[in-house]
Amino acid sequence: MRHAYFFGYGSLVNRTTHGFGGARPARLSGWRRVWRHTTLRPVAYLTVVPDDDAEIDGLIAPVPGADWPALDAREAAYVRAPAADQVRHDLPHTPEIAVYTIPEGHHGAPTAAHPILLSYIDVVVQGYLREFGEDGVARFFDTTGGWDAPVLDDRAAPRYPRHRGLSDAERALTDAHLARVGAPRIAATG
Repeated sequence: MRHAYFFGYGSLVNRTTHGFGGARPARLSGWRRVWRHTTLRPVAYLTVVPDDDAEIDGLIAPVPGADWPALDAREAAYVRAPAADQVRHDLPHTPEIAVYTIPEGHHGAPTAAHPILLSYIDVVVQGYLREFGEDGVARFFDTTGGWDAPVLDDRAAPRYPRHRGLSDAERALTDAHLARVGAPRIAATG
């Protein structure tokens, strides 16, 4: 049996959002990260779409006992796509690797009714900062499409279920990159 791994490119890069041990940095080619919305969730979130010219940072981690159903439940709006031939890593063996993606035709651009949550961005940025440093955070913003979507500032009352506390420096880093990419922010209401 081949070892089973997943490639995480969003909140899964933040190791505090999951209990998958043995995670390690990796790069995925042939996929581009974008913000999308589906009818399965009220807010926008990250997915990857095929793009032969793209390459993104992330983490790979083993799926304990190849128990995909547990991970599938966390990633319920996605489908698993094989990606072993597209992931560069430092493992001494060749595992089965999957990436989660929203199927084409099942997602659209975020809107004010379905915005990106700032609390979600904060979690992702914190993960990239810890794994790849400030240059990795800049690459995350540069290799992610859809920054023209509205970002709901929910920091005072986070709506993202796996939100984490951030330091002032981490919040400032996120805010600086959001300003750099021109992401429009909207205030949270009641």
